[in-house]
Amino acid sequence: MKSLFNIFRIPAVIIAAGLILFSTKANAQQVALKTNALMWTVLTPNIGAEFVLGERYSLDLSVFGHYNPYGVDSKILAVQPEFRYWFNGRPMIREFVGASTMVAKYDFDIKRQVHDGYAASAGVVGGYVFLLGKKKDTKWRLELCGGISLLFFSQKQHYRDDNYDDYFIEQVAAANSWGYKIFPAKLGVTFTYIIK
Repeated sequence: MKSLFNIFRIPAVIIAAGLILFSTKANAQQVALKTNALMWTVLTPNIGAEFVLGERYSLDLSVFGHYNPYGVDSKILAVQPEFRYWFNGRPMIREFVGASTMVAKYDFDIKRQVHDGYAASAGVVGGYVFLLGKKKDTKWRLELCGGISLLFFSQKQHYRDDNYDDYFIEQVAAANSWGYKIFPAKLGVTFTYIIK
């Protein structure tokens, strides 16, 4: 439980700092609901919300997960907050860059090797948002984005037929594999609906 708290601490601090530092009053506060179509193609349900914090700033918060998609032994649950800067002075339209973080709990089996652990990442993302309609006040948008991050992981890694817990007597089975990788921060073809 303590390691789970530590994994969620960094994104919580980033969200709180963003809300405090950049919550200037904008002319029209906006809130949007969104979903990433690319994730649905790999049977990973996801939902997100974006909140305007000021004339050039917004906070995007997404949650996603899956359970054995396409019959593959894979489970994941993740939260991905992202702080965005909009170049044109109007959030949720045109080009943006952002700082993205993610925390995840996962358990998957690849070639009889089990990976069960936690991951956290920090990276940069950029993208462009198109209006889906001819009017400027249309509520539907299409967002294309991508980025890169440094992903840190801590996991139990063993072969499927091993009883990993037998190696630990009167102890909780500990992570035996950890490290970092360069990983996509976010890849998205996201449909957005402005609700406020």
